Parts: sequence; structure tokens; C-alpha cells
Amino acid sequence: MLDAALDAGSNQNPARLLRLRDVQDRVGLGRSTIYRWMDEGKFPRPHPISSHTIRWLGSDIDDWILAKLTPTV
Repeated sequence: MLDAALDAGSNQNPARLLRLRDVQDRVGLGRSTIYRWMDEGKFPRPHPISSHTIRWLGSDIDDWILAKLTPTV
């Protein structure tokens, strides 16, 4: 999945990997809320980069924000 997202973004902007604090700044949520919502399936999960490092794909966060802004019919 991560490879496909990286390949898809190669024609436009390169894929951006975000740290937790970057995600917090973008969505305006605290750490506890982000992790609670991930457990509840309400927020995108990060991708493991190494044994001790995780990052969120910027496009996952952008898609989540757009879904929140789009009115449901």
C-alpha cells in the first residue's frame, strides 16, 4: 500500500511522511485523541519506517481532512 501511494505521487508532489507533531499541527488534535481515534478506526494509522519509527503518509491525512470537510448526504 505504501509503495503504491509513493508511486502514485511520483507524477505530482512527492509523498510526504509526517511525524506525530506534524499530524497534530495539521489536524488540530492532541496525541491522545489521535491514538484513541486510531483504535476506534476513526483516524488513519501510521506506517512503520524502521523498528522504532512510524510516520503518517501525508495523503492519508489529507484524505481524512477532506472527508471531514465533505458534507454527507
